[in-house]
Amino acid sequence: MNATSTDPVKDPDAALLAAAACGDADGVALALRAGADLETRDTKQRTPLLLAVTGDHVDAARVLVAMGADPDALDDRHDTPWLVTGVTGSVPMLEALLPAGPDLTIRNRFGGVSVIPASERGHVDYVRRVVTTGIDVNHVNDLGWTALLEAVILGDGGTRHQQIVRILLDAGADRSLGDTEGVTALEHARAQGYAAIAQILERG
Repeated sequence: MNATSTDPVKDPDAALLAAAACGDADGVALALRAGADLETRDTKQRTPLLLAVTGDHVDAARVLVAMGADPDALDDRHDTPWLVTGVTGSVPMLEALLPAGPDLTIRNRFGGVSVIPASERGHVDYVRRVVTTGIDVNHVNDLGWTALLEAVILGDGGTRHQQIVRILLDAGADRSLGDTEGVTALEHARAQGYAAIAQILERG
């Protein structure tokens, strides 16, 4: 049963975490009114905002952002609410977090910024939007890969990754940047038999 405005909230912090995790925006507001700490953490050091983002609960996230929740709060896996949007690929959540002024340079546990996992996972709409935020499309992660390299190396060569390669190039991605061994995205595309991507990279 959902709490109502007349129900006492015995543990506001726990109630806030639970409401954020299940996307109960009203429950989030109720817990905050009852005195919950906006930045309370669960056992994995996840904040309510991070839980809402992970579940793609946009309405709950909007309430938290409006109250000043930190989009850069790190959990025990070195994820932040903003970084997780690159994994989920949720454009509505990206838009919900932008008013909070997320730090686009914070790196995940692999040394990457949000455009890199989004490119790998084929999140076309997210990549199209995030490249307009000023994020560094040529950022190199700890593996020595840029978003362009990940889209080729870890992508499937299909339509989504072809679109992402085009978007990244249009946004200023440097096709000449190679991996730690100097192998470029074009060379990887040819080696993996991704003819369509190779043609995109060749044409420029």
